[in-house]
Amino acid sequence: MVARSLSDPELDQIFRALADTTRRDIVARLLGGEPASVTTLAQRYDMSFAAVQKHVAVLEEAGLVSKESRGRERIVRSNPERIAQARALLLQLEQLWISRFSQLDDVLSTPNPTRE
Repeated sequence: MVARSLSDPELDQIFRALADTTRRDIVARLLGGEPASVTTLAQRYDMSFAAVQKHVAVLEEAGLVSKESRGRERIVRSNPERIAQARALLLQLEQLWISRFSQLDDVLSTPNPTRE
Protein backbone atom coordinates (compact mmCIF):
# COMPACT_ATOMS: atom_id res chain seq x y z
CA MET A 1 0.00 0.00 0.00
CA VAL A 2 1.20 3.49 -0.82
CA ALA A 3 1.05 6.07 1.95
CA ARG A 4 0.01 9.48 0.68
CA SER A 5 0.52 12.88 2.18
CA LEU A 6 -1.65 14.45 -0.53
CA SER A 7 -5.29 13.72 -1.32
CA ASP A 8 -6.32 12.29 -4.67
CA PRO A 9 -7.81 15.62 -5.85
CA GLU A 10 -4.56 17.40 -4.89
CA LEU A 11 -2.49 14.85 -6.78
CA ASP A 12 -4.79 15.13 -9.79
CA GLN A 13 -4.35 18.90 -9.75
CA ILE A 14 -0.55 18.64 -9.52
CA PHE A 15 -0.18 16.11 -12.31
CA ARG A 16 -2.72 17.93 -14.50
CA ALA A 17 -0.70 21.13 -14.03
CA LEU A 18 2.55 19.34 -14.85
CA ALA A 19 1.06 17.67 -17.94
CA ASP A 20 1.72 20.84 -19.94
CA THR A 21 5.20 21.53 -21.36
CA THR A 22 5.09 25.26 -20.71
CA ARG A 23 4.03 24.81 -17.10
CA ARG A 24 6.76 22.22 -16.50
CA ASP A 25 9.26 24.67 -17.96
CA ILE A 26 8.01 27.50 -15.72
CA VAL A 27 8.39 25.29 -12.64
CA ALA A 28 11.86 24.15 -13.73
CA ARG A 29 13.01 27.74 -14.33
CA LEU A 30 11.72 28.85 -10.94
CA LEU A 31 13.24 25.86 -9.13
CA GLY A 32 16.59 26.48 -10.78
CA GLY A 33 16.78 30.17 -10.06
CA GLU A 34 15.30 33.19 -8.41
CA PRO A 35 11.62 34.10 -8.26
CA ALA A 36 10.49 35.98 -11.37
CA SER A 37 7.74 38.36 -12.33
CA VAL A 38 5.00 37.13 -14.63
CA THR A 39 6.25 39.72 -17.13
CA THR A 40 9.77 38.24 -17.06
CA LEU A 41 8.37 34.73 -17.47
CA ALA A 42 6.16 35.84 -20.38
CA GLN A 43 9.17 37.21 -22.27
CA ARG A 44 10.59 33.68 -22.49
CA TYR A 45 7.65 32.18 -24.36
CA ASP A 46 6.17 32.70 -27.78
CA MET A 47 2.69 33.40 -26.41
CA SER A 48 0.74 36.28 -24.99
CA PHE A 49 1.21 37.65 -21.50
CA ALA A 50 -2.37 36.55 -20.71
CA ALA A 51 -1.57 32.96 -21.74
CA VAL A 52 1.46 32.85 -19.44
CA GLN A 53 -0.65 34.36 -16.68
CA LYS A 54 -3.15 31.52 -17.11
CA HIS A 55 -0.37 28.93 -16.95
CA VAL A 56 0.90 30.51 -13.73
CA ALA A 57 -2.66 30.49 -12.31
CA VAL A 58 -2.97 26.73 -12.98
CA LEU A 59 0.38 26.14 -11.24
CA GLU A 60 -0.71 28.32 -8.33
CA GLU A 61 -4.00 26.44 -7.94
CA ALA A 62 -2.01 23.20 -7.76
CA GLY A 63 0.24 24.71 -5.09
CA LEU A 64 3.37 24.36 -7.23
CA VAL A 65 4.06 28.10 -7.24
CA SER A 66 2.91 31.11 -5.29
CA LYS A 67 2.46 34.73 -6.36
CA GLU A 68 2.98 37.86 -4.33
CA SER A 69 2.41 41.47 -5.24
CA ARG A 70 5.44 43.71 -5.29
CA GLY A 71 4.22 47.10 -6.43
CA ARG A 72 2.67 46.63 -9.85
CA GLU A 73 4.44 43.33 -10.45
CA ARG A 74 3.35 39.83 -9.54
CA ILE A 75 6.35 37.83 -8.38
CA VAL A 76 6.16 34.07 -8.87
CA ARG A 77 8.19 31.64 -6.77
CA SER A 78 8.30 27.86 -6.74
CA ASN A 79 6.98 25.72 -3.92
CA PRO A 80 9.62 22.98 -3.54
CA GLU A 81 7.74 21.36 -0.63
CA ARG A 82 4.72 20.61 -2.83
CA ILE A 83 6.94 19.21 -5.56
CA ALA A 84 8.75 17.08 -2.97
CA GLN A 85 5.41 15.65 -1.83
CA ALA A 86 4.52 14.59 -5.38
CA ARG A 87 8.04 13.21 -5.86
CA ALA A 88 7.74 11.15 -2.66
CA LEU A 89 4.55 9.55 -3.95
CA LEU A 90 6.20 8.74 -7.29
CA LEU A 91 9.16 7.17 -5.46
CA GLN A 92 6.78 5.02 -3.40
CA LEU A 93 5.01 3.90 -6.56
CA GLU A 94 8.36 3.15 -8.18
CA GLN A 95 9.38 1.00 -5.21
CA LEU A 96 6.06 -0.83 -5.35
CA TRP A 97 6.59 -1.69 -9.04
CA ILE A 98 10.23 -2.66 -8.49
CA SER A 99 9.07 -5.03 -5.77
CA ARG A 100 6.40 -6.51 -8.02
CA PHE A 101 8.85 -7.03 -10.89
CA SER A 102 11.27 -8.65 -8.47
CA GLN A 103 8.54 -11.05 -7.34
CA LEU A 104 7.72 -11.79 -10.97
CA ASP A 105 11.41 -12.49 -11.67
CA ASP A 106 11.43 -14.93 -8.74
CA VAL A 107 8.38 -16.74 -10.09
CA LEU A 108 9.78 -16.93 -13.60
CA SER A 109 13.20 -18.14 -12.48
CA THR A 110 11.77 -20.97 -10.35
CA PRO A 111 11.77 -24.26 -12.26
CA ASN A 112 8.29 -25.51 -12.96
CA PRO A 113 8.05 -29.19 -13.93
CA THR A 114 4.68 -28.70 -15.60
CA ARG A 115 6.22 -26.30 -18.16
CA GLU A 116 8.67 -28.84 -19.53
